[in-house]
Amino acid sequence: MKKEDKSTLIDSFVEALNTYAHFYVVDVTALDSTTTSNLRRECFKNNVKLQVVKNTLFIKALEKKGFDVAQLGNALTQTTAIMYCDTANKPARIIKDFGKKNNGVPGLKAAYAEDMVYVGAENLDTLCALKSKNELIADVIAALESPIMNVLSALENREENAAAAE
Repeated sequence: MKKEDKSTLIDSFVEALNTYAHFYVVDVTALDSTTTSNLRRECFKNNVKLQVVKNTLFIKALEKKGFDVAQLGNALTQTTAIMYCDTANKPARIIKDFGKKNNGVPGLKAAYAEDMVYVGAENLDTLCALKSKNELIADVIAALESPIMNVLSALENREENAAAAE
């Protein structure tokens, strides 16, 4: 591969890292072309970008972005694909569901989600349980609304009981 081509690829990886908030490092070694196409379709449906990368070039892109590659351990070995996304738990759910149908492939190597690094497939359930920023905001609003709704309901019941007594 020519040096210019490598530079272009590194720049495209950096652009993707700047565009998306989260990325997953996935092992796609055992996937054939048909299964890979099915995985790409599933990712597309869920607004997740799947890109097979050359490990050394992706490492250079991470370094160019200022990311500490040592945090990923030895996740960037063998055949690797990167799943980019804006919702932290979507790739984890895809990996889990797709892996059930395909003997555990693709496998999670590492993930950068919600400003934390997760290394190893044992973190898949944790990543699936992550809530997006919007989901957390909705939970907070629901928690704040609950007491107010209880007070309003009690007041309505009191008014209905008072009207029924008359």
